[in-house]
Amino acid sequence: MSTQAAPGSETVVEERTQPSFQDGDAERFSHYVPKAKLTDAIVNGTPVVALCGKVWVPTRNPDRFPVCPECKEIWESLNPGKPGK
Repeated sequence: MSTQAAPGSETVVEERTQPSFQDGDAERFSHYVPKAKLTDAIVNGTPVVALCGKVWVPTRNPDRFPVCPECKEIWESLNPGKPGK
């Protein structure tokens, strides 16, 4: 038995894609971290926790990498209407 929409009507389906990251993909992004904690981590070599939950000791220049989409989304939800980092 087949089901058909009534004449003149249609069903609209919105499809949203979410990027899927595998283990290790977080290494390819720069992450959002509180500045005070970042400074301490760079000076003392202590780990930091990014908004997305990634824990690491920063050693690379973050300007060389794209921003972590998860960190960016969280940051924007915390600061609606405020552009940038």
